[in-house]
Amino acid sequence: MNEAVAIVICLAYIMGLISTIVPWGIYTAITIGLVLAIIVQQRYRQNLRRLTKEITTSQDKIDSEYLLRSGEFQDSLTKITRRSLLNSNWLWITAGAIALLASIYFQFRVPQPTASDISKIIPLDGESQQQVVIVRGKVLSLPRKTRSEKAQLWLKVSQVTEIVGTEGSANVHQDVAGKVYVTIPLLQATGIYPGELVAITGSLYRPLPATNPGGFDFRAYLARQGSFAGVAGYKLTELNQESNVWGLYKIRQRIIRAQVSSLGVPEGPLVSAMVLGRRAVDLSYQLRDQFVQVGLAHVLAASGFHVSLILGVVLTLTKNFSSGVRFSFGIFTLIIYVGLTGGSPSVLRAAFMGLAALLAIVSQRVVKSLASLVLVATLLLLINPLWIWDLGFQLSFLATLGLLVTVQPLMKRLDMLPSGIASLVAIPIAASVWTLPLLLSVFYVVSPYTILVNIVTAPLVAIITLGGFISAILALIYPDVGGLSAGILYFPVRILIEIVQFFSKLPGNQVAVGAMSVYQLVVLYGLICTTWFLRSRPPGVGKGGKKKSSLQFWQWSLLLAIAIIIIPLWYTRTSVFQATILDSPSKPVFVIQDQGQVILVNVGDENTARFIVLPFLQQQGINKIDWSIDLHSQKGLSRGWPYIFESLKIETFYDVEADEKKSYQTSNQAVFNALQKIQANYYTLVNNQNVELGSTQMKLINSETPIVKFMIRGQSWLLLGDSKLSEQSKLLAQKSFQPTEVLWWSGNKLNPELLNIIRPEVAIASADSVHPDMIELFKENNIPLFWTGRDGAIQWTPITGFQSTLELDQSDSSFL
Repeated sequence: MNEAVAIVICLAYIMGLISTIVPWGIYTAITIGLVLAIIVQQRYRQNLRRLTKEITTSQDKIDSEYLLRSGEFQDSLTKITRRSLLNSNWLWITAGAIALLASIYFQFRVPQPTASDISKIIPLDGESQQQVVIVRGKVLSLPRKTRSEKAQLWLKVSQVTEIVGTEGSANVHQDVAGKVYVTIPLLQATGIYPGELVAITGSLYRPLPATNPGGFDFRAYLARQGSFAGVAGYKLTELNQESNVWGLYKIRQRIIRAQVSSLGVPEGPLVSAMVLGRRAVDLSYQLRDQFVQVGLAHVLAASGFHVSLILGVVLTLTKNFSSGVRFSFGIFTLIIYVGLTGGSPSVLRAAFMGLAALLAIVSQRVVKSLASLVLVATLLLLINPLWIWDLGFQLSFLATLGLLVTVQPLMKRLDMLPSGIASLVAIPIAASVWTLPLLLSVFYVVSPYTILVNIVTAPLVAIITLGGFISAILALIYPDVGGLSAGILYFPVRILIEIVQFFSKLPGNQVAVGAMSVYQLVVLYGLICTTWFLRSRPPGVGKGGKKKSSLQFWQWSLLLAIAIIIIPLWYTRTSVFQATILDSPSKPVFVIQDQGQVILVNVGDENTARFIVLPFLQQQGINKIDWSIDLHSQKGLSRGWPYIFESLKIETFYDVEADEKKSYQTSNQAVFNALQKIQANYYTLVNNQNVELGSTQMKLINSETPIVKFMIRGQSWLLLGDSKLSEQSKLLAQKSFQPTEVLWWSGNKLNPELLNIIRPEVAIASADSVHPDMIELFKENNIPLFWTGRDGAIQWTPITGFQSTLELDQSDSSFL
């Protein structure tokens, strides 16, 4: 099998896995192979006719006439052509069959809960938060700190005991299997290591899918890890306290302790993360987010850069030894490093590429990088085909591909610069070109400063990473010496942090471009690949032998790529009218998109603003809020506003007038300081005040509950806050209500007289549950009822009417 055939087979396997992104992709795999076979057959027939014509008109008439008369030429030509045609046809048909088998293999390897999986004991009605259990099993990972200041670990369960009743009586032990996502208090997780047997008491639950557009799909994330249940624990008991469990994590901790003890926090954890990857270190989430914002997330992920650096050092130190010895040292280094970093797909990819380089040293051969990359991808995807949809795997291979095929052409165009500076510019551009479309489709944002930050920080990153490796090796031998050597890196690390923080605070450090369709993504990568294939095409020549000054293909591709991203976003922003009630745990959050103008009502606490409101706005391509409103019933402004102010431009902010202004100002000083910093227009609302918000009108009926009326495209929406029946009676006496089309309330029981007055056509509850009497009442009156705890976010447009997020996304249990 020659190299070209091997590459075709490998690419067919990869394309078969990619085809699983659509339900009908499994049928397209074999179809592509058949179509290519037909195309090749037609191509060979054309070549046969052309070749025959050329031979028969040759200047060597004696030989050609003799061959033609004897028929030997016709027979030999036909045999050769038929053999090539047959081989080519079978190649493409085989490629299509391999692609088909790859898609079937992918479906076979998708994790599914077994009959004894712990998720099977969770009630299907969703009332799992009341299911308190004790789970016993083996710890699979080191505890890591979460954003909510808890510890998270993976547990391989073997037994579960369900605790029933208020007295804590328990059922008999039940043997189960499966992998469980566990969160417990930080103190409970202190001193817990992989391999230990523990018992955890807490609530067993079924993970939820994304309930808001742009939100995190927790169920799909756990499914990719082979887990289908979680435990919110509050107590952990060690079952083998005297056991001495050993693992590579102890070596990892030895390195981290040495570096942190010398550098302190956050410099020490940052160096450890740059050497071992962020999965091995509890790096501050604030610092991690800042690195992500400016486009330096790859610095904190163990990747090909790290493997190349450490392998290069080992090969340099052993250059005087035989090739066999160098190979042995290199293999040992790769195994240790993969173990220390946890064996992520990006590290495995780099390790396999390093293995190819080591084999080339032993065999005295030249490694073909591009072919090696395709082969490595195929080998890894044979081991675990599910990695095809792992973001780290995708980014790792795309970035490597960009470095292999794009750096040299860029270096030629930057020949006016010194080679060192040209490489600093070319490398981040090459990696960004190939990874940017994927990042846009996943995160919906782009950082304008990414390439500049990568160029500026490249020398610092190289120095810190290499120095971190050296200190890590010394820490394994003698921790004190490792710590002293790490201390030399303090100033470079401090400078790197300052640069990252500076760029992360610049205005416009993130620009939302909105959700991209699969078709946009395919077209963008099609443009990139076409530009790469045509990179060596010479410019056109006009009259007189002068080069044409028209735009080159890559420039046209760049303009077209920008248009593919910008035009759909512009059209959506200027033509779409949409009202969305988000599924939020605290305050109800309301977003109205009115043909380019945006109204945001409430944001909740900081976590709600960070993980619910902002991802939705980014998915919609929103970078500016025209009117922001906080309806807080005198309890204070939402704590999430400062985070929104940092991320988006706010034109106008409406607040509810407070009774005690001094105490109100003091208790909400952080929000007012952030509001003053962005210099937004600030207004207070009083009862019965009408406000024009573009084509939408808002009237504050009562600020204490609160009760607000919206007129949206001629439709009346009534926001009825969380009020008790006694408070509702008082409001009825004030005759504050009128008939409305849409009732939006907290899900509690409402006064029947109130419902008789407002007579809603649609009811929406911002709550996890709705009072049973209300469910029955709306059902009897044929009033459609939505609630965010069951249906996710609720969206309304004049064309489609009301739709829920979980109704729009039917792939709740989707692996992807």
